[in-house]
Amino acid sequence: MIPALGLVAGILIGLVVKPDVPLWLQPYLPIAVIAALDAVFGGIRAVLDGNFNDKVFVVSFLSNVVVAAVIVFLGDQLGVGSQLSTGVVVVLGVRIFSNVAAIRRHLFHA
Repeated sequence: MIPALGLVAGILIGLVVKPDVPLWLQPYLPIAVIAALDAVFGGIRAVLDGNFNDKVFVVSFLSNVVVAAVIVFLGDQLGVGSQLSTGVVVVLGVRIFSNVAAIRRHLFHA
């Protein structure tokens, strides 16, 4: 439940504070958000499976965001940023949908 509450709290804080994202950071923000969502849904799945570990969640969350941002940054430096961004989105999207499917199976036994 902790990951879900963290997600809701983060969304609410973002809506209230409305932070300005620096121009240089804007290409990396969507990728970072998708990487963070992957970690959150993985955490929710782990809670439902009964093997949630807060240290693993925090490390997964931070490493997903950093690795995804570094991949996109390197792609930008090589001139193929959009292709690598698409690759990161596809891989993390598959993981997100896999975790959501496992959550659905756990909650609805279907």
